[in-house]
Amino acid sequence: MNYMTRSERITQFLNYMLLSLLASTCVVPFIYVISVSVTPISEVIKNDGLVLIPTKVTWTAYQEIMQGGRLADAYQATLFRVGVGTVVNLFFTILMALPLSRKSLPGRSAILLFIVFTMLFNGGIIPSYLLVKEIGLLDSSWALVIPGLINAFYLMIVKSFFEQLPEAIDEAARIDGAGEIAILFRIVLPLSIPIIATIGLFYAVWHWNSYFDAMLYINDTSKQPLQLFLRQILLASVAISGDAAEAANSVNPISVQMASVVVTTLPILVVYPFIQRHFTKGVLLGSVKG
Repeated sequence: MNYMTRSERITQFLNYMLLSLLASTCVVPFIYVISVSVTPISEVIKNDGLVLIPTKVTWTAYQEIMQGGRLADAYQATLFRVGVGTVVNLFFTILMALPLSRKSLPGRSAILLFIVFTMLFNGGIIPSYLLVKEIGLLDSSWALVIPGLINAFYLMIVKSFFEQLPEAIDEAARIDGAGEIAILFRIVLPLSIPIIATIGLFYAVWHWNSYFDAMLYINDTSKQPLQLFLRQILLASVAISGDAAEAANSVNPISVQMASVVVTTLPILVVYPFIQRHFTKGVLLGSVKG
C-alpha cells in the first residue's frame, strides 16, 4: 500500500479545498437563479435579494413568461436556428476545409490568405444589413444562418485536423475506384467524429446564444429567437413597490428575469454532457499548427 506523507496529505487537502471553492463559484449562481425564479417577491425583499433556499415556492414567474405564446414561438425559432444552422454550417465548413487541407490544391495559399483576412477585418454592421436586405432575407429565419455560413476560425481548425489524416488512405481509395464524394463520406467523416462533434458544439452554442443579428434582421416577433426574447425581458425595468402583503400577490420582475434565464439555459445544459466526451479530444486533435 502507498502511504502519503504528512506534507502530501496537506497538499491533497488544500487541493480539494481549492477545487471545492472553484466548483462552488460555478454552482452557487445557478442555485441562486433557480431559487429566485420560484420565490415570491415578498421573500426576495425580506432577504434583501439573496435567496439560495426558498422558504416559499411560486410558479407565477414561469406562468408569466409562458403567456401569449411568445415563449413557444421563441423556442421554435431557436430550435430551427440551432438545428438547421448547425447542420448547414458543418456541411459547408467540411466541404471547404477538405480541399484546403490538400497541398496540391491550386491557389491554396491565396485562398487561405483571404480566409485569414476575414478573421481580422469585416465589412461592419451597416454593409452587412444592406446585403441581407438586398438578397431578401429580412424577417426570414435564414437571415440568422446564411450570413454566418462558415466561421473562418472553425474552418482553420477542421482544415488542420484533415491535414493530419494520412493521404495514403485517400490514394488507396482512389485506386479502388472511389470518387471524392465517396472518400468524404466513407473515409474522412468516420475518422473525423471528434472534430465534427466539437465544431458542431461550437456552432450550436453560438447559434443558441446569439441575439444581435436577430435584433437587426428580424422584426416579426413570432420569428425572434429565444435569446432576443430573454433580452427583452431582462431590459424590462419594473419598479418593485408596495408593502410585502401587496407584493406577495404581484408578479416579481426579478423572478421573471431569473425564470427566463432558467428556461433558456436548461436545454443547452441537458444536451452538453452527451457531446462533452468528444470536446477535449476534438480541440486537441484539431488544434491549429503554426
